[in-house]
Amino acid sequence: MIITIDGPAGSGKSTVARKLAQRLSIAYLDTGAMYRAVAYQVIKENAENADHAAMATIARRTRLSLGCGPEIARVLVNGRDVSGEIRTLEVSRVTSAVASVQSIRDLLVEQQHAIGASLGSFVSEGRDQGSVVFPDADVKFILEASDRRRAERRLEDMCSAGESVSFDEVLEHVRQRDAADEHQWEPLLAPGAAIRIDTTAMTIDEVVDTLADHVRTRTAET
Repeated sequence: MIITIDGPAGSGKSTVARKLAQRLSIAYLDTGAMYRAVAYQVIKENAENADHAAMATIARRTRLSLGCGPEIARVLVNGRDVSGEIRTLEVSRVTSAVASVQSIRDLLVEQQHAIGASLGSFVSEGRDQGSVVFPDADVKFILEASDRRRAERRLEDMCSAGESVSFDEVLEHVRQRDAADEHQWEPLLAPGAAIRIDTTAMTIDEVVDTLADHVRTRTAET
């Protein structure tokens, strides 16, 4: 079984995907972490965001290792665990630039295909999983929420990790990501293409329960 969860920044994709994978006892593929890992390395090597060729070169020579267990999703860059370091606002900003480079997207999509083939059954989350990477997924979801609610969630996560940022900074970043990324999941907005869920007023557990119910229904139908 392949389940995809797409949507904008701060809609709860990562947490929901991990908890849904735990609920279903299958793997969890955090594709956003792969783009963040490349962005982390771009920052480390002092590459310019506007230099797409340099970023693509860094992406090709960077060794990424992604843990796909539902309990812990570790991210290693060239053998070093950067699971916490890739979640900063600085990395988030550079991730937008990394994700805009088509050659990097092609490279990471190829890696995602390989990981998916090795896992068999999994929950995958990102911004193009149901539309580009796994178009034949058994169940496809789009998670949505107001930009202010998504910024609040991101701010909570960052403050919990010890990062000092303001709500306005996070909100501006969320809106910038929306403008840059919406086209990636746009095909899934067509009627019947995916199950759309507005998480603005929902708790994480309520979202997971809702997704699990849809998965059970789809499984029963097939």
